[in-house]
Amino acid sequence: MRNAEATKERILEAALEEFSSYGIAGARVDRIAKNAGCNKNLIYVYFENKETLFTTVLEKHLTRVYEENPFTPEDLPGYAVKVFDWAMTHPHIVRLMTWHSLEQKTDNLTERTSVRDKKLQAIMDAQNNGLIGTTFTPGFLMTAIMALATAWTPTHPFGTSHDPDAENHSRETREAIARAVSLISKGEES
Repeated sequence: MRNAEATKERILEAALEEFSSYGIAGARVDRIAKNAGCNKNLIYVYFENKETLFTTVLEKHLTRVYEENPFTPEDLPGYAVKVFDWAMTHPHIVRLMTWHSLEQKTDNLTERTSVRDKKLQAIMDAQNNGLIGTTFTPGFLMTAIMALATAWTPTHPFGTSHDPDAENHSRETREAIARAVSLISKGEES
């Protein structure tokens, strides 16, 4: 039983590398098996097919993202900076999420939807309690925060991968994200 769990974990690690590099369509089960040091058939035994393996890998790491970055509606600028820092240190997972979006997977990632709904409700509650401006809807605020927090990551087309001075810009980027989110979340009341 322990060997089966260890093999599954090796498969998931190899699959993260493969999927984040090639997406679902470009990923090869043969390479995943080789890098996991297992028989290709075990992948199908444990995960049924490549798409299920991809979804399993994505859900595992999304759960990790949620656990490591608790949502703080009373401090949206601080939350945005935490997301930026996390995305900068976990480019494989950001690429995995990008591939999911690019390949327009329609899988219903139940936990992702549930977490997003809870964040939207928390923003609405913070707005109702006067902690956040009401100019923008919770959905707009959440999208703006995530877009700003991930715009400078190496996987983003305009991110820092092509900036030779990227490390020196980290402090400024974090400050700019915090200020922008602060302005957006306060909004201008009419």
